[in-house]
Amino acid sequence: MTDFHCIYDFPDPLLADPDGEGLICMGGDLQPQTLLYAYSRGLFPWFNAGEPICWWCPEPRCIIQPQLYTPSKSLLRNMKKHDYRITINHAFEQVIRACAMPRSYAQDTWISEDIVQGYTALFAAGYAYSIEVWQETDLVGGLYGVTIGQGCFGESMFSRATDVSKMAFYTLMLIGQAHQLPWIDCQLVNEHLLSLGATTLSRTDYLNSLQAIIKRPQMDWNSYQNSVFSSKEIAIKQKLF
Repeated sequence: MTDFHCIYDFPDPLLADPDGEGLICMGGDLQPQTLLYAYSRGLFPWFNAGEPICWWCPEPRCIIQPQLYTPSKSLLRNMKKHDYRITINHAFEQVIRACAMPRSYAQDTWISEDIVQGYTALFAAGYAYSIEVWQETDLVGGLYGVTIGQGCFGESMFSRATDVSKMAFYTLMLIGQAHQLPWIDCQLVNEHLLSLGATTLSRTDYLNSLQAIIKRPQMDWNSYQNSVFSSKEIAIKQKLF
């Protein structure tokens, strides 16, 4: 389903930004239907609190191919050693609020209260996901993103212990492998994502492949969110089930 009845007409990124600067337009809101329509057009919001909503479609686009992902030996060792609990869609709002907290390397965050409210509503509508990593009852890491059809779009991750965000990322890769997703969107290129195995697509190639992917039947997350997984068992079996 890609008809989200958005009241805004987002421009074609290739026409609005022929030089590939990335910024496509400003304004609008963060209602679920607006977010869904924007993602279906290849756009995502990125702006600072108090500023107009800015919608981006970068050139090139950072993506990761789940089938090509290989976890590091050190990650697998930590997963076996600590045996964290990993859940899916159990604590979306906790995850996004944790992602919004200041980091050791930066006090500012782009995840404003408006972003939290918008994506939490998107999750309630069935178009967002979260992966949580727990140490007993404490949430120590995780990530969240958007899901449309078989399109999977990563947004942000956080970590309060060594490698736990990478454990959530590995879990997402296994889900992508199980559903044979051609790519998971990572949006903007950075060294951390490249170290995890991310690569890039030209904006044109990304937009062309996007339309086919989001028109596929919506991914069924129920089989995952009804379960609790062991990081140790995932590391040994290298699969969720």
